[in-house]
Amino acid sequence: MGQEYSSLSLEERTQLGLLVTQKLTQRQIAVQLGRSASTISRELARNRHPKRGYLVATAQQQAARRRVQAKAGVRKLGQQFDTPLGKWVRHELERALSPEQIAGRLKLMNPEDTTQRVSHETIYQAIYMVPRGELRTELIGELRRSHTKRMPRARGTSRKGGNIANLVPLSERPAEVDARLVPGHWEGDFIKGARNASAIGTAVERHSRFVLLTQMNGCTATHALDGFTRRFNGVIPELRRSFTYDRGSEMARHLELTEATGMPVFFCEPYSPWQRGSNENMNGLVRQFLPKGTDLSTVTPQKLAYIESMLNDRPRKILGFRTPREVYTELVQTKLAQRQALAAKTVALQT
Repeated sequence: MGQEYSSLSLEERTQLGLLVTQKLTQRQIAVQLGRSASTISRELARNRHPKRGYLVATAQQQAARRRVQAKAGVRKLGQQFDTPLGKWVRHELERALSPEQIAGRLKLMNPEDTTQRVSHETIYQAIYMVPRGELRTELIGELRRSHTKRMPRARGTSRKGGNIANLVPLSERPAEVDARLVPGHWEGDFIKGARNASAIGTAVERHSRFVLLTQMNGCTATHALDGFTRRFNGVIPELRRSFTYDRGSEMARHLELTEATGMPVFFCEPYSPWQRGSNENMNGLVRQFLPKGTDLSTVTPQKLAYIESMLNDRPRKILGFRTPREVYTELVQTKLAQRQALAAKTVALQT
């Protein structure tokens, strides 16, 4: 468990002010005060006067003002999330949105009205300030990790790879893919169910973070070929540029997948899940709805479509709190318009 942070007291700020005038480094000050260097750095960054440097009285006033504002933010939501804003936040939590996504969306929706905005930290505080009981349990249960106390995230583990013939390594993938500026490049994976007897294919478009979920009838290379071919052939050709996968044996028939979809397949290095970071993150989100140990063969098409919709309609910080569906739909419309314009130009030249 990480260290618990507490703000500096007036006495500590007074000492800090004196040490700053003595030109000590932040690390030296941290040692003197028995605090971490990051705490000192944060204090100086947040409470330093823009022209006059670090002033104890000013720093104390700013810290006190933020505490008042934080409490005001919690009051916006209500002790039982019973205010209009609180009810809206609770509804979004029930849609499996994270506090950060909710706060970012509020800011996007109400750029000028601060009364209709709260920070993600305020939402967390409000949740954990709810008295013990059914509502508190329900709200915490809506959080991604559902911890009774706030905890740091644990790092995941990588999957084992397999031997695949004629694979093209990631190093040969076009450089444009890394920048995420050109749409149509996808990352994929298998999410396996109980006893590795069932699977769902996941694919994420790197530019928009739009996700496709595919029910596989098994875990073999044939099932992967059939499932991904079926799903990608529903994507317009302009957005089928490449597919990045790990070295799981289910991708052994990748050359046939390329032939069927027009998408070259590039393979990550063994034990390197971060090379498909968007997909790894998305798999974690899917596991909110389909925990490990679930028999995925029993997941209905309707439920899979519901999960896909939930993921594609949640605002993402990386997208400026737009949703993947909004960004992806805009991409499709742009590509179709370009196609029509090219066709019209061709006809004009022929006549």
